[in-house]
Amino acid sequence: MAQTKTCSEVDRSALISFKARILEDTTGALASWVGRDCCGGDWDGIQCNPNTGRVIGLQLQAPSDRDNAIYMKGTLSPSLSELQFLEVLVISGMKQIGGQIPESFSKLIHLSQLVLEDNNLEGSIPSSLGQLASLKALSFSGNHFKGSIPSSLGNLHNLLHLNLAKNSLTGQIPATFTNFHRMLYFDFSYNLLTGFLPDFVGKFQNLTFLDLSNNQFTGQIPSSICNLPNLLDFSLSHNQLTGNIPEQIGNLKAVSSISISANKLSGPIPESISRLQNLWYLNLSRNGLSDPLPGALAKGVPSLLSIDLSYNKLHLGTFPDWLRMRGLTDLHLAGCNLRGTLPILLKPDSFNSIDLSDNYFTSGTSKFFINLSNVQKVKISSNLLSSDISNITLPDGIYSIDLHSNQLYGSLSKLLQSRKNIFLEIFDISHNLVTGVIPEFSEGSVLKSFNISSNKITGQFPNSISNLIQLEKLDISRNLIKGSIPPSIGKLFRLQWLDLSSNGLTGKIPDNILGLKSIRHANFRTNRLCGEIPQGRPFNIFPMAAYAHNQCLCGKPMASCKGRRFIGLEPVLH
Repeated sequence: MAQTKTCSEVDRSALISFKARILEDTTGALASWVGRDCCGGDWDGIQCNPNTGRVIGLQLQAPSDRDNAIYMKGTLSPSLSELQFLEVLVISGMKQIGGQIPESFSKLIHLSQLVLEDNNLEGSIPSSLGQLASLKALSFSGNHFKGSIPSSLGNLHNLLHLNLAKNSLTGQIPATFTNFHRMLYFDFSYNLLTGFLPDFVGKFQNLTFLDLSNNQFTGQIPSSICNLPNLLDFSLSHNQLTGNIPEQIGNLKAVSSISISANKLSGPIPESISRLQNLWYLNLSRNGLSDPLPGALAKGVPSLLSIDLSYNKLHLGTFPDWLRMRGLTDLHLAGCNLRGTLPILLKPDSFNSIDLSDNYFTSGTSKFFINLSNVQKVKISSNLLSSDISNITLPDGIYSIDLHSNQLYGSLSKLLQSRKNIFLEIFDISHNLVTGVIPEFSEGSVLKSFNISSNKITGQFPNSISNLIQLEKLDISRNLIKGSIPPSIGKLFRLQWLDLSSNGLTGKIPDNILGLKSIRHANFRTNRLCGEIPQGRPFNIFPMAAYAHNQCLCGKPMASCKGRRFIGLEPVLH
């Protein structure tokens, strides 16, 4: 049996030079790079050809759990180009590997995979990489590359996977890319690309994934893109596309996900979409699409689970019966001119997210929530709902409820004191007609945002606010709340936004509030507060407007308290 060859000294030297350019490594991978034999199996991320002792693979990947403590800091060494038999080069998720891609990487003529994702690389993409004729996968996503995409990359006729997403690339997609006949995966999302969508993408007959979203593309959607028989995922969202959605979109027989939101598309939704047997995700929101909704949708798209038609020029009127009967996971019909009573969904336990905001619903809130056992997020803000919120029972697992800007009335106590809502993180019932008092908060709450502003809530500010240890935003402004600000508010260490304005609060702003080390915004104006403003950052440098129209607040940023003493928190000059 032939003995495995030890590591080539040329390759070992190249790797050691790379390691020398890494100034800090919290992954621990490079700590294993010791000894003479880089092919013995002890060097993390190194793969060798056992017959030749030459390095054929270098793969250093940070874990995908987005742990910011795991990274490498440094630059890519040109010495890696000395690994002349390298087939796979993957350095991804390292966050702090910066600088430019060395031009010398064009010497790695055996490379089939070049993956430098989620690092801190900058500059332009070297045009010399167009010489790597063996490349099948090229990914530079999640860096800071600028400039245009090199047209020379069009020479890489064997490419199956091309991902340049999440950079700052400009200009147009090069015309030389017309030769990517074998392409499977094409992602240029989250850049600054301009011009028309290239018609030649319709020639990529093997393509399964196409994402050109979050750019500045203009013009119409080429009908040729609708001729891709194997396309599964298709996104053109957040561009400046105009014209109609091509009727040929029904030819995408395999497609499971279509997202064309946030463009300037007009005209009706094509009837042909109803023919898409595998489509489960459809997002056409934030365009100028007009009536009527295709009647064939009622019996078509059998796999549909998630639909978003929000903010178009649709006038749906009554809630579509076919949507009421579907077992969807996500239903978003915001701004669709829906009217009447909120629908009673016939398969309520399937729903995860519902958005019916910015419509004209008037009633039906209590029955709407019945049996929505698995829903996590509900938004029915900016409607004309007029009912008693004490009749609403929130689903156990809900984490976000937004009912702002309606005409809801009644007391908060029953709605919030259900100990079942242990997952509730976001609660917004602002701009309604809610009365009663702020309920006591129990321990274990995970509330992050609590907004009850612009109602008719009375009573005092509960001391149990300190139990909301996860709270980041608190807005109780524009109510009728009286009494003092509880000192326990200083225990909300994660609080970033605090608005107590336009109430009847009295007494002093407690010094404990200086414990809010994360605070970015605070507003105490238009109350009956008195005494010295706590003198510590940022409270003593907030604008004066944050404290205006109170009884007798003083100290920075207001006038000095010097020469005043307070009896019962009424100022007495002496």
